[in-house]
Amino acid sequence: MLWSSLMSNASTNQIRVQVVSRYVPERSDPLKPSYFFAYRVTVSNEGDRPVRLVSRHWKIRDAYGRLEEVRGPGVVGKQPRLTPGESFEYTSYCPLPTEFGSMEGSYYMVYDEGDGFEATIARFQLVAPQAVN
Repeated sequence: MLWSSLMSNASTNQIRVQVVSRYVPERSDPLKPSYFFAYRVTVSNEGDRPVRLVSRHWKIRDAYGRLEEVRGPGVVGKQPRLTPGESFEYTSYCPLPTEFGSMEGSYYMVYDEGDGFEATIARFQLVAPQAVN
């Protein structure tokens, strides 16, 4: 497995979203089956206007191609406002019934003046090491 598939990097309107994922064996139980993954997201404002992350939309796919969509306000209970040059980082988790899958999506971002846009979260893989042996 190439590490590059476990990472993603996208920029929309000078908002960069970078994600790195990892398998969490201590929270997984292959006998159930339940595979647990953590992912760390960094959202950076590379533009010249303050912007707020208002909501999220995730598309989560397992190895069978089943799609789950998750929508909600903010991230980890927050709606961070990023001034130019500022970043916000958080870690979250995703359980899957299969040894691998993927995630992608978008954040709805709003400038102080009120105009908004969807910032892309590029696809990244969720892969348990035993899935590639």
